[in-house]
Amino acid sequence: MWIKRSVAALLAAVMALPLLAGARPFPADIKRGRMTPGYYPDLTMDGQPRKLSPSSRIFNQDNMIEMPASLRGSGILVYYTEDANGDIKDVWILTDEEAAQGLPAKAAKGAAPAG
Repeated sequence: MWIKRSVAALLAAVMALPLLAGARPFPADIKRGRMTPGYYPDLTMDGQPRKLSPSSRIFNQDNMIEMPASLRGSGILVYYTEDANGDIKDVWILTDEEAAQGLPAKAAKGAAPAG
């Protein structure tokens, strides 16, 4: 019986490690912008009309998938990536801590600053 409890505790600890790290893994080619959702697939990024790609994903502050139709507000601070057509591929809605830090170092090299 104690073996099952030990294995369960170990499994729970291993699954919690990414949460303890406190940092979400962002790709090297991210950009930073302010997003205002529109009617899918339309949105506004930094005041410019843009489109979500067919395979796009939007991650909320808890790193869970958010449906585009459920987003409310304007000027939401995000990191995002683009596909080969220039459409928005993936979006991460930033936490207050991530917003205060600016672009991660691996993405900031050679990138123009964005607000």
